[in-house]
Amino acid sequence: MIIKRAKIKPLDVVLVFMLLSFGLFLAYRISVGLHYKWNWSVIPQYLFRYDPDLNGWLPNLLVQGLFNTIRLSIWGTLFATILGTALGMCRISQSLFKRLLGRTYVELIRNLPPLVLIFIFYFFVSDQIMPVLGVEEFVRSRSESTQKILAFLFAPPSQFSAFLSAVFTLAIFEGAYIAEIVRAGIQSIEKEQWEAGHALGLSRRHQMFDVILPQATHRILPPLAGQFISTIKDSAIVSVISIQELTFQGMELMSATYLTFEIWITVSLLYLMLTLSLSVGVGRLEVRMRKRY
Repeated sequence: MIIKRAKIKPLDVVLVFMLLSFGLFLAYRISVGLHYKWNWSVIPQYLFRYDPDLNGWLPNLLVQGLFNTIRLSIWGTLFATILGTALGMCRISQSLFKRLLGRTYVELIRNLPPLVLIFIFYFFVSDQIMPVLGVEEFVRSRSESTQKILAFLFAPPSQFSAFLSAVFTLAIFEGAYIAEIVRAGIQSIEKEQWEAGHALGLSRRHQMFDVILPQATHRILPPLAGQFISTIKDSAIVSVISIQELTFQGMELMSATYLTFEIWITVSLLYLMLTLSLSVGVGRLEVRMRKRY
């Protein structure tokens, strides 16, 4: 399969010029029409700060928020993949109960606003279930080194319950879409493959895991990687329950500094840096999949 490299055409140059011109026009209108005084010089200090005690640079509010967004996205995608894969398998099961279970979950979650889910799981999971399970007490009772590891992987002890609630909410919301990706990937395999497995005397379970899933995986992975990008963007919704991810930190800084445009442009660029790099990775993954199959 020959893959042609993209070439820059005159229309591309014109479009880029138009976008730059529009951006400059907006900046001019903001400065003149709103009498807004731009102050980009203070933004770097909200990205990194110098610690004289450690004699080095440390991440500040915006970069800390970016790291929290990455943590939320990774854990949310991991749990969503597990949940979505299980319920995607239920969607194509021969059992009526499993099919109804998978269908109910997908239709219910996909037709509810994520903001509603956030509040439901925050007030139910964080306020009711976490105290009963003693999650925060368990984390606080660990050694200092263990707490540091948990804080690096998840969140500090004071925010641990809220962070887990946010992860579970993201996992349940994104899991509905992953379930449909898994279902579509499995159902895209030709019927003859099932028949060939049956002819070899394989049970349906072995047909699924030994014949169908290996073929469906390369069709599932690219959209699954794309769903990870969607999870990064959707993670901004948890800012409403005071999870200190990138959007929340942006709102806090904007309220404190009144640097509305500088803060939100910086936040947008950080999101773009994260999602565009993943988009490039997803594009390369799709190319490799096409070459292999």
